[in-house]
Amino acid sequence: MANAITDLVRGMWNPRAAAVPVAMLAVLAGGLFIFLEIADEVAEGEMRRIDEALFLMLRDPETLELLGPPWLEETAVEITALGGYPLIILAVGSVIGFLLVIGRWGPALYVFLSVGSGALISQTLKQYYGRPRPDLVEHLDPVHTASFPSGHALVTTVAYLTLGSLIMRLVDGWAVRVYVLAMALFVAAIVGLSRVYVGVHWPSDVAAGWAVGAAWASLTWLVVSALQHWRRRQKDAPDDA
Repeated sequence: MANAITDLVRGMWNPRAAAVPVAMLAVLAGGLFIFLEIADEVAEGEMRRIDEALFLMLRDPETLELLGPPWLEETAVEITALGGYPLIILAVGSVIGFLLVIGRWGPALYVFLSVGSGALISQTLKQYYGRPRPDLVEHLDPVHTASFPSGHALVTTVAYLTLGSLIMRLVDGWAVRVYVLAMALFVAAIVGLSRVYVGVHWPSDVAAGWAVGAAWASLTWLVVSALQHWRRRQKDAPDDA
């Protein structure tokens, strides 16, 4: 216990070492706060007017046809598939398989548990809130589950941030790490926006999915980092025998 307290005090005086864990804690707390605030507004029905206003900004006010050229509609449908379970399972499964082949059992388990538990959380929250899908326009993507939160936004955020964190652990240099993080966030962002564009989610569904996804990815990163730190301490501890 004394050693753990000593490490904590040292970490407080080492801003460089503590920067990433503190940032992850901030994302975790912020994500949970944002989700709970949105969920509370949704439960009280106070998000409907804002959601409709933002939803209809993407459409002609008279015909409700999507704004933009025809190719943009096709592109949105293809982009939204990036957050679908088939592609997520294929991408995550390929990475896990590669990690197993090279003998990296720990990272493989981390990816599986992080993304798998994120998908489970998504389905649990959908069943709990049971929010109906938008009914203002025809859906361009077939859906069979509840609307809140967006599973595509949530699972995509967890999956790509988790995969990105693996790459960031393997490379040196802040430029590369910033690029990997930016690309993970970019993919999560365009997938979420595409869900609103194709008419299957309210904007608040997507925002809530992003918030939970970022919070969960941060939590799993913190847990893995804590376990790695504990294992290093156990390995470096002197043998009393």
